[in-house]
Amino acid sequence: MKIDVIGDVHGCTRELHDLFEKMGYEKQHSIYIHPDGRLPVFLGDITDRGPASLQAINLVSEMVKAKKAQYVPGNHCNKLYRYFLGNNVQIKHGLETTVAECQALPSKDRKKVKHRFLSLYEHAPLYLQLPEANVIVAHAGIKASYIGREDKKVKSFVLYGDTTGEFYPDGRPVRRDWAQEYKGSQWIVYGHTPVRKPRVVGKTINIDTGCVFGNALTSFRLPEEETISVPSEQPYVAEKFLYFD
Repeated sequence: MKIDVIGDVHGCTRELHDLFEKMGYEKQHSIYIHPDGRLPVFLGDITDRGPASLQAINLVSEMVKAKKAQYVPGNHCNKLYRYFLGNNVQIKHGLETTVAECQALPSKDRKKVKHRFLSLYEHAPLYLQLPEANVIVAHAGIKASYIGREDKKVKSFVLYGDTTGEFYPDGRPVRRDWAQEYKGSQWIVYGHTPVRKPRVVGKTINIDTGCVFGNALTSFRLPEEETISVPSEQPYVAEKFLYFD
């Protein structure tokens, strides 16, 4: 099984197109297909902050529906899902950009996007185990002892990381470096925490290289165990790259 795990897109859809092209995918109608049958896996946070979140929803949902990609949700996906359900969520920390895109659409098109995303989210696993590729894909990572579980504690870890309950002065949560404790033999591919370059610790790799903050969009290829990146077209925000760098 050959897969390409794709890091946090955050509405940077032009860079996503560039990444698919660099990886050798071909556009067929409205989706990307690799001539060798490679499977793209999106590790969550496809929306928010970037310029084209609705395009990202449409592309990812079409590829998943056509069984040409797989997807697991991230914390931004979870918040957008709750927004679309009508829950009382705060429209900030990036959600405001996706909401603004939605509100600019005619009512009929808004309903289409909402339906597509709700269907994508509701059919997605919390995290993805692919034993054929010796990998687990989880948005913010997963502890070895949590693999196989989907309870509330595991959901919080997978979506938000190993948070301490404390916060940095700018409001970001303090997170433990869980990857240092992982000793398993399966790859764990995750994102969520922006790093300037892919960060490998044991059999874990963080591929959120902060595309929406002006750095790069990255994929991790298996079984090759190699990364491919394309440069971001967004403004560079240096202070976003502080975790474990």
